[in-house]
Amino acid sequence: MSLIQYYGTGKRKTSVARVFLRPGKGDVTLYVNKKSHPFSEYFHLDSQKHTIKQPFLLTETDNKFDLFIRVNGGGRSGQAGAIRLGIARALLEFNKELRQTLRGAGLLTRDARIKERKKYGLLGARKAPQYHKR
Repeated sequence: MSLIQYYGTGKRKTSVARVFLRPGKGDVTLYVNKKSHPFSEYFHLDSQKHTIKQPFLLTETDNKFDLFIRVNGGGRSGQAGAIRLGIARALLEFNKELRQTLRGAGLLTRDARIKERKKYGLLGARKAPQYHKR
């Protein structure tokens, strides 16, 4: 018996999520930094849960797939964004006709905003030492 699954990778800030969708009834297996966590306890904010479920709600595929998620790095907000992108890409692998719906909602666009590096001669990325005229 071959296992049918759809894969998508998502990145946000310093988080990387590997998402596997398997036909099922909506079970979620979540591994964060190689440790297993219950989904609803790890992402306890409603906004984070909504962010993650957004591709399913938009494409009306909620509770049609079991999720297997591996996330490494970053904080919970970045991880939620990475998972959302991974789910959207995996749904595309499942059905190419969902592209227009997902693209229209901006779910297929990688959010490239990351922390700016500190520059030499400055106190932070942009903060400069106080200027003294005299």
